[in-house]
Amino acid sequence: MLAAAWSCAVTAEGAREEFVGAHSVDDDGRVLLQVPEDSALLATAICAPRGEPSAVLEFADVAPVPMRNRIRARLWLAGWFVPEDDHLVFRATRVVLRQPSGAVVVDLDEFAAAEPDPLALAEAQLLTHLADCHSDAVERLTRLVEPDSLHGAVRVQPLAVDRHGLTLRIERARTQGDVRLPFHTPADTVADLTERMHVLLTQAGAASCPRPLQRQRTDGDG
Repeated sequence: MLAAAWSCAVTAEGAREEFVGAHSVDDDGRVLLQVPEDSALLATAICAPRGEPSAVLEFADVAPVPMRNRIRARLWLAGWFVPEDDHLVFRATRVVLRQPSGAVVVDLDEFAAAEPDPLALAEAQLLTHLADCHSDAVERLTRLVEPDSLHGAVRVQPLAVDRHGLTLRIERARTQGDVRLPFHTPADTVADLTERMHVLLTQAGAASCPRPLQRQRTDGDG
């Protein structure tokens, strides 16, 4: 999530700033921020009595394909900043991940040792290509979904993909649900992912046909 996020919000000393393309993560799990010289955060870091102002960083995981409720997860890091060379180093003391299933506190050692999913940086392009150019394949994959999960469905969109599987968003008139289609083995490259998707589509071709998606009514429908 940190590797793919393109922006973050920082709250420090009562002030909140949004930064785009300003963060990176080093091998020790520290978040590095490159901020403008006129940033209030930089002034706070320099003028803090101990030189280590406390702060909270917030990252949002946004689905690249347009759909309802595109926020897939939020990540909060609480800790403090230390000015270092030409950037700010953030050391986390508490990490909280909130997903639709609930919020969990992430162990700091596990957070420091975590590595990005190998498909994280390519995910947005992969999912938008799947949605825009292969909608027929997405609909075919619904053959692998339990019929009860498709009840009342009006649209299916690819929500997420990682090395372990593809997640579909099942949209209904007023609600939605997510369904996970696991790969038979992890995909560590885009080439691996292509093979895993072919396997899923082959499995879908051998499955019975699902109930057709209901056509969503619009103002012009009779």
